[in-house]
Amino acid sequence: MAAFVYILRCADGSYYVGSTRKSLEERVVEHSNGLLGGYTRSRRPVVLVWSQSFERITDAIAMERRVKGWRREKKEALIRGDTAALPDLAARRRR
Repeated sequence: MAAFVYILRCADGSYYVGSTRKSLEERVVEHSNGLLGGYTRSRRPVVLVWSQSFERITDAIAMERRVKGWRREKKEALIRGDTAALPDLAARRRR
C-alpha cells in the first residue's frame, strides 16, 4: 500500500507537513473540510503544494519528520522543485 508525505499551504501562509496511508485526495479533503483536529482546522482553506509517494509508511513518516524540521525557505525550495538548493539551505543552518 502506498503512503504519502505532503505539504499544505494554509490560509495564513504557513505550511503544514503531514503523512497518510489514505489516498492523498481524501486526506486533503479531510483537512479542507475541518474534519481533522489540530493545526489546519483553524487555518482553512488549505492548498496542496507538494507531495511524494513512498512504498512504506515508515519511510513516509521518516520524511515527514525530516521536512517538519526544515526552515520555511528550505520547504519552499522543495515545493518549487529546486532540489539543488536543498544542500546549501541545510548548510546555512549549521553556520
